Amino acid sequence: MFDQLEIVEQRYEQLNELLSDPDIVSDPDKLRQYSKEQSDLHKTVEVYRSYKSVKEQLEEALDMMGETSDPEEEAMIKEEINELKPQVPALEEALKVLLIPKDPNDDKNVVMEIRGAAGGDEAAIFAGDLFRMYSRFAEEQGWRIDVMETNESDHGGYKEISFTIVGNGAYSKLKFENGAHRVQRIPATESGGRIHTSTATVAVLPEVEDVEVDIRTEDLRIETYRSSGSGGQHVNTTDSAVRITHIPTGLVATSSEKSQIKNREKALKLLKTRVYDKMLQEEQAKYAEQRKSAVGTGDRSERIRTYNYPQNRVTDHRIGLTIQKLDQIMEGKVSEVIEALTIAEQTSKLEALNDGLL
Repeated sequence: MFDQLEIVEQRYEQLNELLSDPDIVSDPDKLRQYSKEQSDLHKTVEVYRSYKSVKEQLEEALDMMGETSDPEEEAMIKEEINELKPQVPALEEALKVLLIPKDPNDDKNVVMEIRGAAGGDEAAIFAGDLFRMYSRFAEEQGWRIDVMETNESDHGGYKEISFTIVGNGAYSKLKFENGAHRVQRIPATESGGRIHTSTATVAVLPEVEDVEVDIRTEDLRIETYRSSGSGGQHVNTTDSAVRITHIPTGLVATSSEKSQIKNREKALKLLKTRVYDKMLQEEQAKYAEQRKSAVGTGDRSERIRTYNYPQNRVTDHRIGLTIQKLDQIMEGKVSEVIEALTIAEQTSKLEALNDGLL
């Protein structure tokens, strides 16, 4: 570990020199690349230097303890040793966490897709509730939401909705939301007062740059059509909605705002994200069993969480977490759940790192 930390510190110093080089400063792409790399290494280097400083102070104090015969000085040195000693293992653990390989998508924006699954109208209503929950959470984080595709249900909510969440670190916080979310409650459409169980699926995709996925124009089928709405002023009277199909994979993306140009841009962006996600899913499926995380972000058929309204309870089945705050969570207060999932993931990766699997 310490050999690796020495290499990280050397690279950090090298980046400091590069960022002072006039040739680099005049090249926006290289300047951006090296600045980001330096920023990513900064915390690790900072903690490593603190660790080395504490170790050095502790060694000096231990040497002084062996040399002194003054009781008063000995008491002062002992106090310093007692203060420094516990810092060493704490800083070592912090360094281990910082050395865990970072998900390259963590800093990216997110494309989220929510679909009503089992449960008909109630599943669609629950999909709408989840959209509202994530929207509130995004607002709290200072992120921006841009709705891309919607298919509304006649009784409220959405059969499906796709939207982007734009904000620093959005993917790192939302990637564990992938999967089937189950709700247990008395639906608004239920006249007999019985509790129903319904599900909605959530997919969280990292937004991609053009350089990350190459889609050839000849592999696209682009169609325009008249979008349907809720009637009245919402009905589109021109063929401005756009549907784009990626012929090799069969993946489809649509957008149905008033501007055909904007619709084409949005649909193409969404399609590229879906193609990239398909590639990512196939790559993840190749991982050996021991490399899979304890939390998991891949299998969207996996039931990950239950929202029990009668008992005001939310349970995340992957880590055995139960919280009696469903009312708050549905208002977007999901940080407690996300933090617990992040810690579980870090713990799993630390174990893999210690076993030589990372």
